[in-house]
Amino acid sequence: MPDAHHLSQAAHDRLSAELQELSTRGRIEIADKIEAARKLGDLSENGDYHAAKEEQAKLEGRIVHLTRILTNAEIIDAGNGSGGGFGVMLGSVVTVLYDGDDEPERFLVGVIEERQDDVVVVSPGSPMGEALLGAAEGDAVEFDSPAGRQKVTVVEVS
Repeated sequence: MPDAHHLSQAAHDRLSAELQELSTRGRIEIADKIEAARKLGDLSENGDYHAAKEEQAKLEGRIVHLTRILTNAEIIDAGNGSGGGFGVMLGSVVTVLYDGDDEPERFLVGVIEERQDDVVVVSPGSPMGEALLGAAEGDAVEFDSPAGRQKVTVVEVS
């Protein structure tokens, strides 16, 4: 069985809506573009036709990708959203301060489908993600990175 995709309810709902949109309106719009391009004549040298077919391939690829994610989705409970008393879990937005830095950085611990605005996503399977899981506000964690051993302090969990 494929690995489960851990998603928050909000991400699951967003991806489900995107899949519905692409499977219906998206496919209709592409079919209309292909039909309009066919009417322009010789398909072997028809740039509009080839562009529409390429767009169709990308759309179908996205539909397959979303279907796989949603088929294997496991909804995670992101807690009550207030860091108080809760450690870092999948779907948490974590503010950390690197040892020796003055400016904290925000990360979302989860999968790319969970991304929010300008928050960088950190995989829970990455060294930093693994170190952060379960950590609470005020905890300092260490992990190995390509730049060497890193230490961060958890400033906030939400």
